[in-house]
Amino acid sequence: MNSLSMGFERWKGWCVRSTNRRIFGAIISIGGFTILVKLAAIAKQLVIAGRFGTGDALDAFLIAFLAPSFAINVAAGSFSAALIPTFVEVREREGQDAAQRLFSSVMVLSIFLILAISGILAAFSPTIIRIIGSGFSPEKQALTRSLFFIALPLLIISGLAAIWASILNAQERFALAAIAPVITPVAAVIAILLLGRVWGIYALAVGTVGGGLFEAVLLGRGLKRRGFYLLPRWHGLTPAVKQVARQYAPMAAGALLMSGTEVIDQSMAAMLGPGSVSALSYGNKVVSLIIGIGSLSLSTAIFPHFSRMVAANDWTGIRTTVKTYARLIILTTVPMTLFLVYLSHPIIAFLFERGAFTAGDAHLVGRVQALYLLQAPFYFLGIMGVRLLSALKKNHVLMGISAANLLTNIAGNYVFMHFWGLPGISLSTSVVYFISMILIYLSLRSGLRTGA
Repeated sequence: MNSLSMGFERWKGWCVRSTNRRIFGAIISIGGFTILVKLAAIAKQLVIAGRFGTGDALDAFLIAFLAPSFAINVAAGSFSAALIPTFVEVREREGQDAAQRLFSSVMVLSIFLILAISGILAAFSPTIIRIIGSGFSPEKQALTRSLFFIALPLLIISGLAAIWASILNAQERFALAAIAPVITPVAAVIAILLLGRVWGIYALAVGTVGGGLFEAVLLGRGLKRRGFYLLPRWHGLTPAVKQVARQYAPMAAGALLMSGTEVIDQSMAAMLGPGSVSALSYGNKVVSLIIGIGSLSLSTAIFPHFSRMVAANDWTGIRTTVKTYARLIILTTVPMTLFLVYLSHPIIAFLFERGAFTAGDAHLVGRVQALYLLQAPFYFLGIMGVRLLSALKKNHVLMGISAANLLTNIAGNYVFMHFWGLPGISLSTSVVYFISMILIYLSLRSGLRTGA
């Protein structure tokens, strides 16, 4: 124990010597916890594959949860990205009390917005499901509608959790926000194992919502321990609140457009026949694991530091950090991507080929996964650029890039589906992230050279 304590203290001492080392230390910490979360998510997928395969029930579940997940990404995710740079700036210049007032006011706005979106989704649910599940039979659409209303409470639950996690990250308290998401897949697995035979796909839906609730409670308690008041309270339309609102509008529009690519992918997959939506989802599981660990660790760790350097006008430090981590990303992700593409089919067969998941399913999903994997280097480089643009409060640029991504995705899906069927959708996604990366760094180039 003494040796471990000494090693930990030396590690902390090494990390605090420079900004790049602090970022690296945070990446390692967040990455370690994120690996546990992703392993739990993979375990959940193994249980789902054995229980539901690529059948109609899982297709219905994925489409039912698609719209709420989309809304969470757009509403709560955009609030987080718009809030952190201003929150850090207010805290550094005006103190913790002013930061608390900003947080409380933003909570009021976010809750109002999420409730409004929930009402709209509930009111238009028949039309939404008919559009995104256009290839479904009437019975399958009816099941999707039932699951949709179970999923709807996740909007407010996950919306609050996302904002609370972002404040913890802004305080550089990364551990709790990184480990809390492990609760949702664990709860889903428990629900399937205990209730799956009786409730079927409803067990997965209830377990997912219940896990999200426990996750939000844990994050709320952690934030309260840091001295924050969780109850929303309006402190007026201050300059800081106005700045968050100005950054939120283009960020939400960009997230709406970018998240639309997933909706489009799954909707177009639904046109290709039974099981296509599920096969596309399975093909993205390992890719999401890898990208989720790396990009979440990188973006979460680097965002507060970028925000602080922008507030201090430290343009030399920003350029050094970007160059250092761009080289590191290229050196690690390119060999990893080529290796995993080569082993794509064996990986899928090893993970999922059992129970209702057949050898034919494994062959198709392996092809889908191989083409999804090509996005990895571009995604990692792009996410670093996205965080810098947000720290610079240039979210209007991200909105334009997201619009270009959406158009590229639609065109790519149509073209590549014609030649390769379902795997063409995953290839289109990789092409989108390649083009997106180029646009992001073209947008940053002049600012990195001259300073703002």
